[in-house]
Amino acid sequence: MKLCSSWGLYPKIACRRFEFEDTKELKKLLQKSDTFIAYGNGRSYGDCALNYNIIDIKRDYFLGFDSDSGLLEVDAGVLLSKILEYFVPRGWFLGVTPGTKLITVGGAIASDVHGKNHHISGCFSQTLKEFTIMLPDGTIESCSMESNPALWRATCGGMGLTGVILKAKIYLKRINSIYINQTTIKNRSLKETFEAFEEYSNSPYSVAWIDCLAKGDSMGRSLLMVGDFADDNELGYTIKPQKEIPFNFPSFALNSWSVKAFNYLYYSRVKSRVSHQRVDIDTFFYPLDAIGKWNRIYGKDGFTQYQFILPKEVSYEGLSEILNEISNSNKGSFLAVLKLYGKSNDNWLSFPMEGYSLALDFKIQKGVFELLDRLDKIVLKYNGRIYLTKDARVSKDVFEEGYPNIDRFRDFREEFGMSKKFQSLQSQRVGI
Repeated sequence: MKLCSSWGLYPKIACRRFEFEDTKELKKLLQKSDTFIAYGNGRSYGDCALNYNIIDIKRDYFLGFDSDSGLLEVDAGVLLSKILEYFVPRGWFLGVTPGTKLITVGGAIASDVHGKNHHISGCFSQTLKEFTIMLPDGTIESCSMESNPALWRATCGGMGLTGVILKAKIYLKRINSIYINQTTIKNRSLKETFEAFEEYSNSPYSVAWIDCLAKGDSMGRSLLMVGDFADDNELGYTIKPQKEIPFNFPSFALNSWSVKAFNYLYYSRVKSRVSHQRVDIDTFFYPLDAIGKWNRIYGKDGFTQYQFILPKEVSYEGLSEILNEISNSNKGSFLAVLKLYGKSNDNWLSFPMEGYSLALDFKIQKGVFELLDRLDKIVLKYNGRIYLTKDARVSKDVFEEGYPNIDRFRDFREEFGMSKKFQSLQSQRVGI
């Protein structure tokens, strides 16, 4: 047994970690009476990849590539960073990428991750042609949307609860530069932020940092970054070495005063209403990956990320109420990210819907879960939902109200014996 946690360092549990050399070994493992969950690189934030028995899927092979179509076949345990390291210099990039490149392809499928281009390109599953999965009885199935739509809709966004994903075929997109032509728009209020998102909604990539502790007329002030790839034939990409946080910060280091000071300085560093920059892929897509073990900033007790999404027609009103609640609590986050989303897909537990999402990190401290319970009520009031990949504490009732296809997912798991074999702390908590 060893101590296991995800990126938020909360919760921590004692677990057994299993590895397998081939599918025969994996099948034998699944024949045991225990429950399991697949575990990739440990970059999900909460307890969705935690169980007392975890299966390590971090396997590191490219299996094939079609240079005409951009179709890449890989082991599910391959990190996105490895794909980028090899293919960016050859003029290819991920069609959809989250805010870290340090996750596995299998994890990207299980979370049906999204990125700064969801309003244009949708979720990761929309770049996926096929995946290969081992089901609870050891059967291996290659699944596409056409061949098995039910398994597809349950697995993409299904949090690893349908089986162990073994391989995947994903489409990459052509690029001709490692640089992004970025425009930064400085907004003085939430109203200006929404207006800017809509004005730049045709930009392929967009994301806003938002000051979640600002009050009054400044509530919701932000820096919106939009951009697209340059076309300069500069493809000299290498993975940069990380600067690592060497130890857990003391618990008092991150407090309302230090967060307010950071937010003020970060917002004030941009002087013009509209400015233009040329930044590289890592700076635009993966700024936090430059800092190794940045989760230590929150101290030994860790943090939880709270990410919710609201329908577009009520996003402004709902976000105003939520930001007011957060600013009054003085428990705001210096990592607060607002994004615009396009239409939802048909996957049963996929998070995005057409609207706006806000993601915030909260240090584990007295009163934080009571605050998040209050935010849950506001999210449900506006018909929103919580993102399971970031969650470590949402209740079953709150979760269910946000996901109308939950019973279809549960019935499918029960029918094929998945609920008895694949479980996580999260699935037990929310009843999936």
